[in-house]
Amino acid sequence: RSDNVRALREAFYRQNLPNLMNLIATVFVFAVVIYFQGFRVDLPIKSARYRGQYNTYPIKLFYTSNIPIILQSALVSNLYVISQMLSTRFSGNFLVNLLGTWSDTSSGGPARAYPVGGLCYYLSPPESFGSVLDDPVHAVIYIVFMLGSCAFFSKTWIEVSGSSAKDVAKQLKEQQMVMRGHRETSMVHELNRYIPTAAAFGGLCIGGLSVMADFLGAIGSGTGILLAVTIIYQYFEIFVKEQS
Repeated sequence: RSDNVRALREAFYRQNLPNLMNLIATVFVFAVVIYFQGFRVDLPIKSARYRGQYNTYPIKLFYTSNIPIILQSALVSNLYVISQMLSTRFSGNFLVNLLGTWSDTSSGGPARAYPVGGLCYYLSPPESFGSVLDDPVHAVIYIVFMLGSCAFFSKTWIEVSGSSAKDVAKQLKEQQMVMRGHRETSMVHELNRYIPTAAAFGGLCIGGLSVMADFLGAIGSGTGILLAVTIIYQYFEIFVKEQS
């Protein structure tokens, strides 16, 4: 009987290998991301050319989709690569150690290099919830970095990708559509009430969901799960749109 209890406990909580708690956490994060995908504001628009033709322009909570987490992941990955190259070439240098110190160990799992000090360590997710309690400063810096960088990248992306309030107003004007109750000249002001907020807050939520996935111990990483879910959901939306 004790062997059965031990086996059950190991199935749920074993370290360094996937366990049932990791699977439950992954499914939970997957469901939460899908739930937040449905959050949006529908702005009423109408045709300036044909009377009685009405429609809506949706502004989603995840206005920039998975772009913030892609850019954040690319930034951190490049920083890791540079740090590891410098650490190998100039081991012991103060500035190199300040950027990041690395350790190669298997820890019961597949061998890999992971940061144990410097800036790279504080920008990496804690290994487990126990690591959060052992080094709360690391956890706090990681959370602030994730939330701040995702919000910043999301806000910046709308300006460089042609999806800002000014660009959307221009697109609607080219399609001869106007917002109901607003003139063409006031559309930019009205869209500015929603789009920058949706971009920044959506990026903040993306970062928060990634942190939650990391802390709960979801299989893979928070970034990987978010990318998988958002891409699958985008294809699902395309499929539904084509079917209708």
